[in-house]
Amino acid sequence: MKSSPTAVARLIKFLGSMNLAISLLMVVAIASIIGTILKQNQPYTDYEIKFGPFWFDIFKSLGLYDMYSAAWFLAILTFLLLSIATCVGRNTPGILRELRHFRENAQEKSLRAMKHQLSLSSELSSQDAHAMAQRILAAQGFKTRQKVADSHIVVAGMKGRANHWGYWFTHIGMIVILLGAGILDNGSLAIRIAEWEGKLKPETRTIPVAEVPAISQLPASNAAYRGSVDIPEGNRANVIFLPVRDGYLVQYLPFDVEVKDFRVEHYSTGMPKSFESDLVIHDKSEPKPLATTIAVNHPLVYKGIAIYQANFGDGGSEVKLRLYPFNNPQAAQNMDGKIFSDYNLTRDNKQYKLELNDFRLFNINDIEGPDGKTKKQNIGPSITFKVRDATGQAMEYQNYMSPIDIKGQRYLISGVRGTPAEPFRYLHIPLDPKGGIDRFMTFLSNIQNPELVKKSALATTQTSMQETAIQKPELENQVVESMVRLTNLFSSKGSEGVMQEITERFPENQRANAADAFMKVLNASLRALYLETLKQEGVTGEPSDADWQFFDDSIMAVDKISAYGSPWFLQMTSFKQIEASGLQITRSPGKPVVYFGSVMLAVGVFLLFYVAHRRIWVWITPRENNRSEVVVTGSSNRNQPEFDSYFNKLQGIFQQAMAQEVNHVRSTASD
Repeated sequence: MKSSPTAVARLIKFLGSMNLAISLLMVVAIASIIGTILKQNQPYTDYEIKFGPFWFDIFKSLGLYDMYSAAWFLAILTFLLLSIATCVGRNTPGILRELRHFRENAQEKSLRAMKHQLSLSSELSSQDAHAMAQRILAAQGFKTRQKVADSHIVVAGMKGRANHWGYWFTHIGMIVILLGAGILDNGSLAIRIAEWEGKLKPETRTIPVAEVPAISQLPASNAAYRGSVDIPEGNRANVIFLPVRDGYLVQYLPFDVEVKDFRVEHYSTGMPKSFESDLVIHDKSEPKPLATTIAVNHPLVYKGIAIYQANFGDGGSEVKLRLYPFNNPQAAQNMDGKIFSDYNLTRDNKQYKLELNDFRLFNINDIEGPDGKTKKQNIGPSITFKVRDATGQAMEYQNYMSPIDIKGQRYLISGVRGTPAEPFRYLHIPLDPKGGIDRFMTFLSNIQNPELVKKSALATTQTSMQETAIQKPELENQVVESMVRLTNLFSSKGSEGVMQEITERFPENQRANAADAFMKVLNASLRALYLETLKQEGVTGEPSDADWQFFDDSIMAVDKISAYGSPWFLQMTSFKQIEASGLQITRSPGKPVVYFGSVMLAVGVFLLFYVAHRRIWVWITPRENNRSEVVVTGSSNRNQPEFDSYFNKLQGIFQQAMAQEVNHVRSTASD
C-alpha cells in the first residue's frame, strides 16, 4: 500500500519541526549528563554494590550502564539526525531565495511602514540622488541592486548574508558530529548490529584469552574500537578488552605492545603523583620495533591507533606468606604465592581454595593517634585474598604487612567481609615486646590445650580455696569443670557462645547475675593461662601494665576469631612487587570527522550570533524643478538595539552627504 503524498508531507513536516529537534537535543543532553555522572562500562558487580539490587535492576533495564550503545539512545540519535537533515532540507530553498533576492521590487507603502525610516526632500535630481545612494551603501559594505522606473528609483542594499551560512554550518556541523561520534568513533553501532545479526556475542566468563570463542572476538582490521588491557612489566599483549554490558569482547591489535618498565612517583602521603610506561611496539610490517615512553595526557599515536596511560595495578607480585591455623597456631607453615593465582589447602580434612587477588604497596587510611584525632596515613603494603570452602562460599580478606599504631598500641590488622557490598570488619592481633605475634599465638595455643587449661584451672582454684580456707573437694571439682568448659566454649565460639549458653540455661531474670559470675570464672581461667604463657616465654616477676594491656587486647582478638571465617591467619612476610601498566587503546577514525564538525558548529554559532543580515532600501521619487524625495528604510534579523544605533548613524551619513552634494551642485552652477 502506497503512502499518500499528504502523509509523506506530514511526516516530513514532523521530522523537520523545530520542537522535535529541540526536544531530542534536550533528551540527548540529559542522557549525556547521566552518562557523565554514572561511569560507563564498569563491572556489573560494582553497580550492584553501589546501588543495591533494586535500583541495579532498574538501571540495567534502562541500559544506563552502557548508555551510549543502548538501543533507545541510538534510536534518539537516529531521529535527531533525521530531524536535523529534514530541517536543513526544508529550509534551504527559502534561505537560498533570501540570499539571492535583494527585494528591489518592494512597494513604497511597505517601506514607509517600516520602523526604521528617514524621509528627505532634496534639491538633487533623481539621478544625482541615485548615484549618491549607491556610493553611500557601497562605502558601508552593502551589495546593491536597483530598479529604475518612470515614477521612482529603488536602490536595494544587503550585507551580512553570512548569517544564513551560520544556519547551514550549525546544522550540518551537528550532523557531522553525530555521524563521527555516534557511528565512526568507537564502533558501538557496528557492534550492536553484529549482535542483532548473531555474529557477535559478549563473553561473560573470566577465562584465558586463548579460550575465548571466535564469536566473542574482533579482528585487527576492525575499523573502530576503544578498549583497555593491563600488561605486567616485562610482558607483551596483542589484544584489548572491549566492555559490553556484563561481558566483554576480545579485540586483536595489528601489533604487539610490550611494557619494558613501569614507573610511578608518590607524594609523601603515598598517594600516586605521576606514572609512566616504557613501551616497545612490535609490528611485523616494520623492520624494527618502536621504543617510546607514554605518560598520563601524553599518549602514543601509532598508525592511527592511540595508546593512553590510563591506570596501573598489580601485575602478579610474588609474596611469601606464613599461615597460622587458629585451632593449632604452633603448626604454622610457610608458602610462596603469586597474585592472581589460586592454591588448594586442607585443614581438618576439609578442602579450601586460597585466591590471591591483589597486592598494594601503599594504603592511605584514617588512623586514630594517641591524641584521639584521626589523620590520613600510609600504613604500608597489603594483600587481598579470598578463602573459599568446598561449597563455593568465600570470605574476602585484606591483611596488612606492617604493624599499625592505634592509641600507642601496635597491632597486625586483618579486614574481613562476606561480600564486596559490606564494609571490612577488622581483627586486631596485638604485637609482643619483640614486635611479633609469637606471644599471641602461644597464648591462643595454650587456651586450646585441654591439659594445660585443666592444670591452670586446678591451680587457680586450689590457690583461691586455700586463701579462703575452704576445703570442699566437690566444690573444687565443680569450679575446675566450669573454668575448663567456659574456656573451651570461649576459644571455639567467643563471648557470643558463652552468652548463648547463659540464655539457654537460665531464665531471663537470672541471666545478668549468671553472666557476671561466668565472666569472673572465665577471666580467672584466661588470666592463669596468660601467666603460664609469660612463664613459657621466660618473663619473671609480676607482669607489667603493658603485659596486662596485651592480655586485654588478646582476649578481644580471640573473641573475634570465631566470626573470622578462615581457618588461618595469613601474615605476609616479604614480597617482590610486579606492577602492571593499565593502557587504554583506541582506533577512532571518526575523530577528525568530529573535529571538523565541531569547527563547523563553532563557526556557525559565531555567524548566527555575531553577524546580522541587514537590508537598506533607498526609494527616490522625482519632483518638480529637478528635485527629488528620498526615503531611506532598513531592517535587520537580529540585535535590534544595535541596528537602531547603526540606522541613526546612517541617517546622519545620508543627511551630511546630501548637504554636501547640494553645495557642490550650487557651486558648480554659480561657476
